[in-house]
Amino acid sequence: MIAPAGSVHALLLAGQRPGPDALADHFHVPLKVLVPLAGEPMLSRIARTLVGHPAIGRVTILGADAAVLGADPGCAWLTGHPKVTFAAGASTISQTVLDAMGTPTPDQPVLVTTGDHPLLTRAMIDEFLDRARAAGTDLAVAMVEERLYRTRFDGRRTWIRFRAGAYSGANLFLLSNARARIAIAFWREIEAHRKKGGKIVAAFGPLLLAGVGLRLLSLKQALRLAGKRLGLTATAVELSDPVACIDVDKVEDHALATRLIAEAQHG
Repeated sequence: MIAPAGSVHALLLAGQRPGPDALADHFHVPLKVLVPLAGEPMLSRIARTLVGHPAIGRVTILGADAAVLGADPGCAWLTGHPKVTFAAGASTISQTVLDAMGTPTPDQPVLVTTGDHPLLTRAMIDEFLDRARAAGTDLAVAMVEERLYRTRFDGRRTWIRFRAGAYSGANLFLLSNARARIAIAFWREIEAHRKKGGKIVAAFGPLLLAGVGLRLLSLKQALRLAGKRLGLTATAVELSDPVACIDVDKVEDHALATRLIAEAQHG
C-alpha cells in the first residue's frame, strides 16, 4: 500500500534542550543537529532523505533557528528549498508538534522524526508508511526488536521489555489523522508531570502499567490498550532494518554511524 505522492507532511524535530550538549561541544558546533557526519551535518542528511521521498510533500523543521541553520554551509540549502519550512519551538516537544499539526489540512498524515536520526533511509520510510497505512490506525510507532539488533550490533541501546521481547524506538511516528492529536496532547500532560510518578500511573491506568511492568503484555497489546485508553487506535510497526533504531547522541554513536555510512558507500 503505497502512500500517494506528496500526501504526507513531515515534521523534523531539530530543537535542543536548554544548556550545553556534549556531542555539539565535542564537535564545536552550536547545535547537535549540525554535528558533521561523513562531511555533512546530520540535519542536512536527514532533510535530504525526507524531501527526496515522493510521498512527502512538505518538510517542516521544528525548534531550530533558521538563521543559525542557514549560517552553516552544509545546511544553507534548506532555507531556500521549496518543500522546506521552519517553525519555532514551543516550551515542550509535544507542544511544538501539536502546534505544527493541522496545517494546511487537519487530516493530512504527519510523519514525525528527529534531527539525530541521520541513518534514516528511504527504504525505512517506505516500510514504515506502507505497514502503518495497512494497519489503518490513528497512530503508528516504529520499533526495532532487540534480537534483530543483536544480529548485527552489540552496542548499548535503551530497550523496553514486553512479554514477547524487548524493543527500542526508531524515532518514526505516523499521525494518520486529526484524532492522533489526542496522543500528542496526552504526551504534553506526561511531560508536565514526568517527575510525579502518581500522575503518570493515573494517566495510563494501573492495570496497563502493571501489565507492561510484569511483562504480561506484548508490545502490540500494550499499544492497543494505551490507544483505547486515549480514545484512538495505535499500533507498533516493527522495522526489518536494525539500523533504524540507531540515533546519534554520543561520540560512540557518531563513530558507529560514520562506519555504517562508509560501509554503505563502498558496497
